[in-house]
Amino acid sequence: MTRRKVSDEERVLFEESFKRAVPLAPIAVAKKAHEKKHPATVPKHTGLDGRTIERLRRGDLEPQARLDLHGMTEKNGHRALITFVQGAYNRGLRLVIVVTGKGQKGPAADEPFDLELETRRRGVHKMMAPRWLAEPELARLVADVRGAHRSHGGTGALYVYLRKKER
Repeated sequence: MTRRKVSDEERVLFEESFKRAVPLAPIAVAKKAHEKKHPATVPKHTGLDGRTIERLRRGDLEPQARLDLHGMTEKNGHRALITFVQGAYNRGLRLVIVVTGKGQKGPAADEPFDLELETRRRGVHKMMAPRWLAEPELARLVADVRGAHRSHGGTGALYVYLRKKER
């Protein structure tokens, strides 16, 4: 197979377009600046291997401890979650489950939240628990957070995979 000959006109067009090309380095710099402004877009490295992730997805791993936030106010739920995760980490547990509930359905779900932390109860744990687990106090202990398998509560529960305890 022979290559076709490149005309002088094609060569000039190529060289002109090549001169206008943008080097990749500024793109990498722009990407880092974007990641600083928008850290949620940066891929999260969980510290879990693929086999563990797959076993969690299938519900094959049994949680070693469980916290049920049903019926707690936002403030009490937050405090309970911090105590629970720190205690589980200190005991060397790796997989725990936090039952947040699915939130209310029906007419009561449309009512506005009571802004008092002591009395606010409607579906707030489902929304807030992942945020609480990402706070610095707990994030250093947590390797991964993901929705539970339906056999462990499905969308109303979270698997919390803890890091190995430092010695």
